[in-house]
Amino acid sequence: MISKPEIKIIKPKKLVGICITTSLADDKTSLLWNRFMRLKGAIERKKGENLYSVQEYGEKFMKGEFDTQSEFNKWAASEVLHFENIPKGLEKLEIPAGKYAVFTHKGTAREFAESSNYIFNEWLPASEYLLEDRPHFEVLGEAYKGPENPESEEDIWIPVRPK
Repeated sequence: MISKPEIKIIKPKKLVGICITTSLADDKTSLLWNRFMRLKGAIERKKGENLYSVQEYGEKFMKGEFDTQSEFNKWAASEVLHFENIPKGLEKLEIPAGKYAVFTHKGTAREFAESSNYIFNEWLPASEYLLEDRPHFEVLGEAYKGPENPESEEDIWIPVRPK
């Protein structure tokens, strides 16, 4: 289940985490998160307890040439106040300022594909927005109960600009 979006403008976000290159066909998400969860305790000056799942899709995605074999960068991260003292094994990522359509997905990770389908194949084409080439991300906050819990909620942030 997915909500109708809210349009929000954000300032740049500073994240610290780990990144892997993956594809939808060779999904390494659980490996990424297992590694990150072992390292996240060393992150200093966190800005809250939310976790961030970030995707950098790139040009193929923007051109509509993206498929299950297309590779992209995926991050598991926490937001920080600054980039000083980044622990060994972690990297920095800055999400640029901009406009986002924010949806709330409720359900399991398996049901996430239905939410993505709605966003990109129904909502976006009918909206007054175009996709923008900036990172996409999900915020896993207090309402996130894990990938298998049907009551789990996460916010999906899609970068947009006016048509």
